[in-house]
Amino acid sequence: MLQVLPRLVTGGVERGTIDVALALKAAGWVPLVASHGGPMVRELERAGVEHLTLPLHSKNPMVITRNIGRLQALIRERGVDIVHARSRAPAWSAFAAARRAGARFVTTFHGTYNLGPLPFKKSYNAIMTRGERVIAISRFIASHLTENYEIDPDRIRIIPRGIDLTRYDPGAVSANRVISLAKAWRLADGMPVVMLPGRLTRWKGQEVLIEALSRLGRHDLRCLLVGADQGRVKYRGELERMVRRLDMGDVIHIVDHCPDMAAAYMLSDVVVSASTDPEAFGRVSVEAQAMGRPVIASDHGGSRETVIHGLTGWLVPPNDPDSLARAIDDVLTLGPRERTALAERQIRHVHAQFSKETMCERTLGVYEEILRP
Repeated sequence: MLQVLPRLVTGGVERGTIDVALALKAAGWVPLVASHGGPMVRELERAGVEHLTLPLHSKNPMVITRNIGRLQALIRERGVDIVHARSRAPAWSAFAAARRAGARFVTTFHGTYNLGPLPFKKSYNAIMTRGERVIAISRFIASHLTENYEIDPDRIRIIPRGIDLTRYDPGAVSANRVISLAKAWRLADGMPVVMLPGRLTRWKGQEVLIEALSRLGRHDLRCLLVGADQGRVKYRGELERMVRRLDMGDVIHIVDHCPDMAAAYMLSDVVVSASTDPEAFGRVSVEAQAMGRPVIASDHGGSRETVIHGLTGWLVPPNDPDSLARAIDDVLTLGPRERTALAERQIRHVHAQFSKETMCERTLGVYEEILRP
């Protein structure tokens, strides 16, 4: 079983790839992963899963063409039965290689992808619909597929992403981990914390949250924008200038990437997902609910499937600072009993729907389905 993706650096695509590879190994398969590499390769190596380094990150047509031959040889040498493509550039190479080598081909549609004004963009994306089975990570993505591409709905399998519930478990996070993080971020005792986790990119909605907090007008709380700029220094600069212009420097802090998000969630009184574009799934909302933290998310895309409004969290209109400010104010007024009841509902919801075990079991079921005579 060969999974192909551009890199193993960070993100939901990469995490899902590793989770499935480990599940395959536990089930007696021989999992292989091919990518351009990255720090997450170590996780595969520690588990005894072989990683093969190929330039699958490249969108250069010549490199993509050469990758066909590389993957074709790999499929034949290793006796690969199924190739699972998780991103567009490697999918173009993997589709041709699998067809030439006689392997089966599966894809996962992880996002809406930009359709763009030019027709070639949609054609480029369409390779992700060529799998014998096409896994959609939410009902929202499945609808996007049938509305925008020529695909037989019978080939689509909806498998939401899953999270590691042993990692995102309130009982598994020690007080020392939380205290250490609070000290690193210089958080005062008793100060309410509003957190927006997510890489610093415009569509994640950091500007919307900053504006919402400015309109809320409270300086007795702290807001943490947790995420790396990944080279988007211009956008980071825009956020910093916006904070200064609104005189919110004592409230809002950009704290870069956090390797211990479970502890970070435990520090939070409110977790916000303010995405201005629809989330394909919305991992942050699921992780925060697993930790029993109040969640406010934009009312579109996959968030409508991960957050049950009024029961496990709050959904607000996207790109609406006033609505977001009111929701934050409502959450901060919750009493201890209300918070406890909310956390219990959230944790039950996530355990029932979004465990990595369920995701892996259903993904392996897709593989077994296409191998049946």
